[in-house]
Amino acid sequence: MKLGMIFANTMTFAGREGLVDLARGAEEAGFESLWTVEHVIYPDGYGSSYPYDASGKMAMAADTDLPDPLIWLTWVAAVTERIHLGTGILILPQRNPVVLAKELATLDSLSEGRLELGIGVGWLEEEFAALGVPFAGRGARTDEYVEVMRTLWDADHASFEGEHIRFSGASVNPKPTRGRVPIHIGGHSRKAAERAGRLGDGFFPGKGDLAELVDITRQTAADCGRDPDAIEITSGDAAVLGDDPVGAVEELRAKGVDRVVVPSFLFLKDTADALAGFGERVVAPCADI
Repeated sequence: MKLGMIFANTMTFAGREGLVDLARGAEEAGFESLWTVEHVIYPDGYGSSYPYDASGKMAMAADTDLPDPLIWLTWVAAVTERIHLGTGILILPQRNPVVLAKELATLDSLSEGRLELGIGVGWLEEEFAALGVPFAGRGARTDEYVEVMRTLWDADHASFEGEHIRFSGASVNPKPTRGRVPIHIGGHSRKAAERAGRLGDGFFPGKGDLAELVDITRQTAADCGRDPDAIEITSGDAAVLGDDPVGAVEELRAKGVDRVVVPSFLFLKDTADALAGFGERVVAPCADI
């Protein structure tokens, strides 16, 4: 079982010193990956409902540091050797996919193939408005943008004709180390699970009935002629933070999970010792699950 860490670019880990301590300590402890979160802006008085908390609000304020995930992960890549660099998630329809394809391929190449791209469609309408990006139709835009990036990664002299993006004879280099950057679909809805089945290399459900969402992903993949078992499932569970974390990981494996993630706030105090202890107590015993 792979063990990863979410919310990695938050709290004291947002800055340079905390980033280095977290990244090096996590790699030494045996963590497979670090996963970032993203918001370009924090809008005052937003009316959109945050789907991952009963309050409908994010656990952050206007002055909370939240670094750009790709720049933050570039620093992580520079101070580590093995740990994978995950976006969990990047809000894909807010980005220009041609520029993003270049940025992602560059980071993946420089890190020797360690990038894992988690994407989502976004929920914060006020943020889309500030960026001048339509909130409506963001799901279809996301699907198209995935195809755009893969087209540019797959070959030089590429052409694409879509609703939003059109080009011909276009080449983006360097190419990702593994040919493509793996794309993990984030979200808690049936549509997100279906999107993962249609076009994802992985699925990262944020909440909801894990077994049901995984079943939807697998069935959709089969319906599309894809190998359902090739889609990597990433998930977290509060039980992993309890008295029997190894048992909780074993239960998640039985549900089809390939990577278990835990929150970075576990390691806020005495970061080096906390990471080392978790590595001995949880990460190492789970290596063969």
